[in-house]
Amino acid sequence: MSAVAINHLFGLPETIEKLILPISRSGEGNNESRGGGGSNNNIPIDILESSKEYIFYLDIPGISKSDIQVTVEEERTLVIKSNGKRKRDDDNESEEGSKYIRLERRLAQNLVKKFRLPEDADVAAVTAKYQEGVLSVVVKKLPPQPPKPKTVQIAVS
Repeated sequence: MSAVAINHLFGLPETIEKLILPISRSGEGNNESRGGGGSNNNIPIDILESSKEYIFYLDIPGISKSDIQVTVEEERTLVIKSNGKRKRDDDNESEEGSKYIRLERRLAQNLVKKFRLPEDADVAAVTAKYQEGVLSVVVKKLPPQPPKPKTVQIAVS
């Protein structure tokens, strides 16, 4: 589904759309994923917003935890990378006369996902957990800042 369709469906203002939709929707930032194995735009991700945090859920089964990197780059960009490769279970094929007749499960290669974080995201409080093929990245929210009153001087003319 395109960003325009999501925006129309949920009535998201453009500013919110830019915060929660991946940078890659406009073609920027995902050039690294095009080498060696195709695009990773089809890797599913869910983003949950609660009153205290944003949680990113990403399905990447079969990859070692040590092959996954989660960083926050300049301009509040959350980056999820993995150069790990899932290995096929070739033990079954090693038997004489055995061969795969259908291969549909993709082997993830050079995963790069980037997301702009909203202004209320606490980039110093980012945690990640990888369990049963699901990466969960939690970004805490900063406490809301009360608006500061501004005194305006009145000019006499």
